[in-house]
Amino acid sequence: MTPADAALVDRFCEMMAAEVGASRNTLLAYRRDLEATAEIVGSLEHAGNAELGKLGEAWVELASSSVARRSAALRRFYGFLFDEGIRIDDPSSSLPRPKLQRPLPRILDTHEVEAMFAAVEERAASDQPLALRNLALLELLYGSGLRATELVSLPKRAVRSGQPFLMLRGKGDKERLVPVSERATEAVQKWLPNVPAESPWLFPSGKSHLSRVRLFQLVRSMAALAGISPDRVSPHVLRHAFATHLLAGGADLRVLQSLLGHADIATTQIYTHVDSARLVELVNSRHPLASGHHAPRR
Repeated sequence: MTPADAALVDRFCEMMAAEVGASRNTLLAYRRDLEATAEIVGSLEHAGNAELGKLGEAWVELASSSVARRSAALRRFYGFLFDEGIRIDDPSSSLPRPKLQRPLPRILDTHEVEAMFAAVEERAASDQPLALRNLALLELLYGSGLRATELVSLPKRAVRSGQPFLMLRGKGDKERLVPVSERATEAVQKWLPNVPAESPWLFPSGKSHLSRVRLFQLVRSMAALAGISPDRVSPHVLRHAFATHLLAGGADLRVLQSLLGHADIATTQIYTHVDSARLVELVNSRHPLASGHHAPRR
């Protein structure tokens, strides 16, 4: 990357941090993608439609998601250069636009979730500290739909008896309210006496809190206890189960979007695919023209 490009990338990242509130990881990803592009097109500042039009061929071996991410970074970058008057045009229309198919989430049915709880609750009946911790983790994962990062970094004061919700600062540094069931509160209260008094975390580990990797391992071990293939289960799969089972129970999609902390409802709509049978039943039973229901005559 030329010194001139490097200076522009620095300015771009400063803007993204100050005006958009981009996280450190997001800024590092933008920087990596811009540096990788500079190796292909030469000067980012002066690249035109011809240079950017060749990126599709240069990126042919990349996954569609990677191509989409790099293209998004470049669109932001060239939009910034145009807004700042550094360029009089925006060449980003020449960037590749891969068609992405959002993968359907892996799903556990309610019987499998019940089997996991039964196995973990049986272990927790021994009152062994780690068994109590695992039950609290499972209750919060499935009962509140927390992201793995949100769960492992929960402050010790977060779940309080008599307070049926959490105030979380999640993805994009946005706050949201998350309900906490009585079961989850009870599980946390049983675990709390085992948390060191000096720890600020609900789930401490060493000098910090439980890691996402360790949570992943623990969830898989809980699945194995219930006779479920560990390959099918992860913290994210339990978050999916929370969403799909709520939707099946009649939850409104907008409410679900708020609970999950999705910025775009299109992300939440992916869960509707697992509930097609219930939707068909709903139409057949509630539609005015369905059997037994008649629309008013005019």
